Amino acid sequence: MSEQEVSFSDIERATDVLKDVVRRTPLDSSRILSEMTGSDVLLKLENLQRTGSFKIRGAYLKISSLSDSERKRGVVAASAGNHAQGVAHAATLLETRSTIIMPEGASPAKIDATKAYGAKVVLHGRVFDDSLEMAKQISRKEDATFVHPFDDPTVIAGQGTVGLEMMEDQSELDVVMVPIGGGGLISGVATAVKAMKTKARVVGVQSEAFPSMYMAFKTGKLVPFRAEDTIADGIAVKQPGKLTYKLVKKYVDDVVLVNDAQIAEAIFLMLERLKLVVEPAGAAAVAASIAGLVKARGEKCGVVVTGGNIDMYILDQIVAKVLEKERRLLRLRFTLSDRPGALKEVVDLVAQARANIINVQHERMGQDVPIGRTQVIFSLETQNEEHTRNLIDAFDKARLRYKVIS
Repeated sequence: MSEQEVSFSDIERATDVLKDVVRRTPLDSSRILSEMTGSDVLLKLENLQRTGSFKIRGAYLKISSLSDSERKRGVVAASAGNHAQGVAHAATLLETRSTIIMPEGASPAKIDATKAYGAKVVLHGRVFDDSLEMAKQISRKEDATFVHPFDDPTVIAGQGTVGLEMMEDQSELDVVMVPIGGGGLISGVATAVKAMKTKARVVGVQSEAFPSMYMAFKTGKLVPFRAEDTIADGIAVKQPGKLTYKLVKKYVDDVVLVNDAQIAEAIFLMLERLKLVVEPAGAAAVAASIAGLVKARGEKCGVVVTGGNIDMYILDQIVAKVLEKERRLLRLRFTLSDRPGALKEVVDLVAQARANIINVQHERMGQDVPIGRTQVIFSLETQNEEHTRNLIDAFDKARLRYKVIS
């Protein structure tokens, strides 16, 4: 395999190596997303892959390509989570020692999972790029093979099997949408898709907090980009690889950006309506589809859902935030007379409206609480925005003093 190129034949050979290791994940049609977007949306569900993401494809292919002496010296990798688990599991399957460098703020669940797959985990740096430099240093010091998360032709060929499977399952795809971090997945997918259907469009989706490939694609300059915080840690890469950038420029038709709010809404929709657990990075392409950032009305649109390894605390926050935005989770501060029965009036109105009380906070102290009064904060669950309006109307008719605080 060329150090500067990845061919379709490389991806075909990768399929043979991986056939007994990775799952051939479904390419499922989504009626809900199709109705929302006006296109025929099919989801490539790599969140159902072994280790919870597509990363095991490239990791296993890379480690399996090493000589016996290289495997004995072990492998080193850097990752925010999914590549870590993919390398750890692949190394264990191939009886190879693995050391994974992860950012200090990496998800505890992903850290524990990586250890459970058999790797030694070292926490270093605030973001992925800090971990990447440390991993390279350890690799040189220990004479171990560094398994790059994206800028490696063998890794890219492994990831490209995602695109090959998609086109084999649905040869009439017009558009394929792929999340981008460093660009390894989209490089491989685009190589496969363009080889199998030249006219198909491939569109990358990146977080607007880490728009490194987007900026390189639009400006033609491969430089580090100042980054911001994002929930999509799996695609939080300051600078894409040289090889992945070359392949993106050659095969990818466009790159678009999504924000955290759009990603959160996509995660919520897939959880509530599609019954799929998807991590923020994995939901990026679905978010772009819902937001109408890719023109595909009337076309068959394949969307890669890259992973499902979401931190439960993040998931809890996302559900709460989206429920608030949809006015299905309501917080109100009532100022009530400090007398027996005052609280019951509110509770009775909530019960009559068939809303659900999630939490109650009662406060008599504080400078903003008048003498003879008490403040009570209710967290209420409603069915939809209309139900919320009806509840608010009931409070108004009862002449209750309240303030909506979220």
